[in-house]
Amino acid sequence: MTAPDVERILREPPARPSRAPTPPPVPAAASIELRIDGATVTVPAGSTILEAAGSVGIDTPTLCYLENLTPVNVCRLCVVEVAGSRALVPACSRTVEAGMEVQTDSERVRHSRRLVLELLGSSVDLSLAGPAEPDGDLERHSRRYGADPARFGPAARGPAVEPRDERRPGHHEPPLADPASAAETVAQPVKVDNDLYVRDYARCILCYKCVEACGEDAQNTFAISVVGRGFDARISTEFDTPLPESACVFCGNCIGVCPTGALMFRSEHEMRAAGTWRAEEQQTTDTICPYCGVGCTLTLHTQDDEIVKVTSPIEAPITHGHLCVKGRFGFEFVQVRPRGEREDVREAGR
Repeated sequence: MTAPDVERILREPPARPSRAPTPPPVPAAASIELRIDGATVTVPAGSTILEAAGSVGIDTPTLCYLENLTPVNVCRLCVVEVAGSRALVPACSRTVEAGMEVQTDSERVRHSRRLVLELLGSSVDLSLAGPAEPDGDLERHSRRYGADPARFGPAARGPAVEPRDERRPGHHEPPLADPASAAETVAQPVKVDNDLYVRDYARCILCYKCVEACGEDAQNTFAISVVGRGFDARISTEFDTPLPESACVFCGNCIGVCPTGALMFRSEHEMRAAGTWRAEEQQTTDTICPYCGVGCTLTLHTQDDEIVKVTSPIEAPITHGHLCVKGRFGFEFVQVRPRGEREDVREAGR
């Protein structure tokens, strides 16, 4: 190429293409064929048993699983029976294999799920437990498997339930008169140390969702973790530091993933205590967060023309259900209450 040719190209660049270039084709994922409850199912390679079962309409109960978090296999509620496997396997994390034989409703599976529900129900308040948010869905599964937590006996509580962080490791609450008929519980006072959300660990099942959301899966703050061992294991900040003094940035992502209501908006907690929380009357509206240019999707939950809490759809492509402190809690500016009225609501919730 001569110098005049180069000069001409620089002076007169070629015309732009009339349409944007198309990306290279993505190769289709290989398919895996397996049998679930006697039926042949074909799913993409890398799918989990839970996803494969869901593709054919099988309802599998879960508690510690969520699509936007790494499976940790702790609740054992989704276990299924796989031919050739000595133990039941968690469907939420076990990937499918060609020729795999899976039973999701065998007597062994039903017995295991029933016992998990009974052990949890005998020690934890599951009245608000659901798969993704507090909605009472776990009660449906309890009826489905005939779970009866009462067969372990009434809850054993001392004269005054004290915070678990103050208990000596390995020393439970004083049992009832007949220790054989008492079921140890995780009952403890509600922790209210900030204006945004409360921690009711009497509802906590140690599903690790809040720890994962606070850690590598979402926020990377690592403000909370599991401390203690055995029955004394619990979620706590470092040295049981109050949240305002801890590393917590109040993003509220732990609330968004909690399946039992152990973590809850303070507004919701106070309204439930006052008897004014009416979920069946609430409306939801999707909008875009106004605080920055990221474009996070917000779902506003409104009751009586007031925003009572904010969530984010898990299928939102930007944050996959996670938010920051402004997006999740920064809605009060649209409904500022007089100070006296605000204090009355808080007093009613105590």
